[in-house]
Amino acid sequence: MHRVVVLALPGVYPFELGMPRRIFGALPDHYEVLTCTVDGQPVTTNADFVISVGHDSEVLATADTVVIPPFDVSLVADGLPAPVVDALALVPTNARIVSICTSAVLLAAAGLLDGRPATTHWKLSERFRREYPAVQLDDDVLFVDDGNVLTSAGAAAGVDMCLHLVRNDHGSQVANRVARECVVPPWREGGQAQYIDQPVPDASIASTSATRQWAMERLHLPLTQTDLADHARMSLRTFARRFRDEVGTSPGRWLIQQRVARARELLESSDLSVDRIAGQVGFATGTSLRQHLRNAIGVSPVTYRRTFSKPAR
Repeated sequence: MHRVVVLALPGVYPFELGMPRRIFGALPDHYEVLTCTVDGQPVTTNADFVISVGHDSEVLATADTVVIPPFDVSLVADGLPAPVVDALALVPTNARIVSICTSAVLLAAAGLLDGRPATTHWKLSERFRREYPAVQLDDDVLFVDDGNVLTSAGAAAGVDMCLHLVRNDHGSQVANRVARECVVPPWREGGQAQYIDQPVPDASIASTSATRQWAMERLHLPLTQTDLADHARMSLRTFARRFRDEVGTSPGRWLIQQRVARARELLESSDLSVDRIAGQVGFATGTSLRQHLRNAIGVSPVTYRRTFSKPAR
């Protein structure tokens, strides 16, 4: 049983605090989720209530994954408080440490991000760069997986990162099942842009959502951006602009992301050859699939299948 321990610090954000339990807790046969504070006492939230938890920091010593939701970052303005330092010292060296949103400052203040790639909420990026120059900050992505340390951007990106961990642990079929139970998108690539200052589209303006759904049902076809724009009944320029406003990336890049994601599912769940999978997801050749998969996650289809192919659970 993989134990996930969530550390609630003063000023914790309630939504993100409950997120690990919602995602990992959907798989009780695979994950146990516990919540703690540094001293086991109730902790304030950034809302108008206080929460009580069942554990103190001693439970961190038993964790396989530690998740730190966002909190009142003024707590670390003058360095890490001694009780927090002591709590982090309990985390096993082989445990994964995961920060959601602005809690990346805690990992940075503890020196856990020095020389490593990381992200945080875009509103904190200027201060983060100034105070933690040793961190390779990328504030234009949803989350960063650097092995045993993962960081994410805002609240929804934390959901994406938790699903990413489930996918890595148990495969895409299990992660997709959890996503369906939580009624959230099953896959958004970590490198997708954060949503910065994106206005909500006017209700009178046509959305690209129907075209995206149409494309998802036809990934095996050689779709182009022009095909998408024609389906949406927009000029290519208007469609590309509106698509980026709604999705945060270009139509071409989105198509590649969806094709790679579908290919990963087939590599995990089928015995189809690489060439057959390439044809089913819209890549012209197996070579093209190999290139795009390597660009996305740095491994070949054979290596990916050997690593992540798992029976459905």
